[in-house]
Amino acid sequence: METLVEVLDHAFREFAERPAVRLHAEASGTGRVDGGIGPVDGGTGRVRGGVRPAEEERQADAGPDGTSITWTYAELDRRSRLAGWRLRAMGLRPGDRILTWSPSTPALPAAYIGAMRAGVIFVPLDLRMAPDAIHRIGEVAGVRALVLGSGRDAPDPAAAGLEALSIIPLDDLVAEPGPELPADWAAQMAGWERPRPEDLVTLIFTSGTTGTPKGVMLAHNNLVAALGSYDRVLPRLEHRVVSLLPLSHLFELLVGLLYVLSVGADVRYVQSRNPRVIFDALRRQRVTSMIAVPQILELFWTAVEREVDRIGRRRAFDRLRWLARRLPASLRRRLFRSVHSQLGGGLRLFVCSGAFLPPAIQQAWEDLGVTVMQGYGATETASGTCTTLQDHGIGTVGRPAAPVEIRLASDAEVLFRGPTLFKGYWNNPEATAAAFDEEGWYHSGDMGRFDAQGRLILMGRKRDMIVLPNGLNVFPEDVENTLRMAGIHDAILVEPRPGRLEAVVLAGEADGEVGDEQRARLGAMVKAANARLGQHQRVDGWRLWPEPDFPRTHTLKVKRAPIAEWAAAQAAAERPG
Repeated sequence: METLVEVLDHAFREFAERPAVRLHAEASGTGRVDGGIGPVDGGTGRVRGGVRPAEEERQADAGPDGTSITWTYAELDRRSRLAGWRLRAMGLRPGDRILTWSPSTPALPAAYIGAMRAGVIFVPLDLRMAPDAIHRIGEVAGVRALVLGSGRDAPDPAAAGLEALSIIPLDDLVAEPGPELPADWAAQMAGWERPRPEDLVTLIFTSGTTGTPKGVMLAHNNLVAALGSYDRVLPRLEHRVVSLLPLSHLFELLVGLLYVLSVGADVRYVQSRNPRVIFDALRRQRVTSMIAVPQILELFWTAVEREVDRIGRRRAFDRLRWLARRLPASLRRRLFRSVHSQLGGGLRLFVCSGAFLPPAIQQAWEDLGVTVMQGYGATETASGTCTTLQDHGIGTVGRPAAPVEIRLASDAEVLFRGPTLFKGYWNNPEATAAAFDEEGWYHSGDMGRFDAQGRLILMGRKRDMIVLPNGLNVFPEDVENTLRMAGIHDAILVEPRPGRLEAVVLAGEADGEVGDEQRARLGAMVKAANARLGQHQRVDGWRLWPEPDFPRTHTLKVKRAPIAEWAAAQAAAERPG
């Protein structure tokens, strides 16, 4: 199978009557709000945690499984064909681009697959993107239409200057056939030319701290090769998945949608960020596997610990964790069956990528019998490295997943080669040429090293590396991750003057001010982090960022340059004379 359409059509035939995609209904139910673990008070309906039942979000027409929409593989197939027909009926032709901007819902995969059938390239947008970034993406991509989601989180096209585009409501795109469709529409569609392996599927726009965003061109053969790499490393379970990440991100699109559909998984979308709703979805789905970023693992673990503390079982819980490390995973799950029951009773696997995962968080879930597989890659590579069910050492991101090749350059930059690599940046040949060397290796900009077992350990971004006056190199992410493990979750390492390392800490307050007690805690955390760092990495001081959040790119990555410039100006103003 050489195209995604062929891969998905095979799945639609093989798993036709299985549930494929669901939308979780946000109706009230039992469970805690302040983290989602545990029952309500004595069955009275009073919820501990400060959110009253009257404030909970509800969605009508919930079925007995807690969903408002459930589509089988056959139904998802049919809806995708309706979407493909309607895209062509609008006058869109193979190679045209459309924006997709919607919360996750079963209709969104149908629209993506419909676009593939019609040969239309979809450009997904994150709901949290800044309006000016969205406007630039639309201009750079030369899009002809916008597929727009609905509901509570539906975005406003006018805010991003997109009102001049042809706007297609997502629900209309996948709706039941109406009089506008000829009776033989499906037969006509069967006669369309099939996509070719080299045809583009999507443009994913990566963040840039300055200038125009770059559109990563990914074709069918790139993504089919990526699916093959995942199939080699991910275990063949009866995957029941709860999707929390946006489908606009390639990690969720590829692993959390296309891969899991190719193996017959059952996916439930949750649009709410209310912890009660999320944990209700986990239980009702009897979730076995989750595609996650580290923040999700941390949030879930915080909920577990909060409940342990509430019932006064911390010492016993910690002793059981110590014991569990000496047992196989199946016995660990039995040991902590009360926790697992609140997560649906079947959670076996987290597939985690996208950011630094604190080793203590991975160890915590492993203690409970949940395997944490860490992966690493870039949008440009579609795949990369991954740990495995048999080898998931803490602190590493594993080995390359064939057909991906990886090597380290002489300066320790991670290089990629293989069929999963992108076709280049949209209408940007200069940036494309700069990303590859003469041997076809893609330069990731990430620095790494291999451990004794040949597993990759990441060190940080090449462009962010600080070279001290004594010639030693400091990778800010190494120091920031150590600060995070010490309790400072949001900090950026800078060198405000030669040889002095400082942490700029996000206080989360409107004026960037904190009290003496919090300052003392921050100082103690920095001291604790320094005890774990090499002498040349140690933080000499820290200062508070004066705003509620750091400046960020359209994909919410921190812009380091303005923070470093601010810290340097502050340091210069403090020096006498």
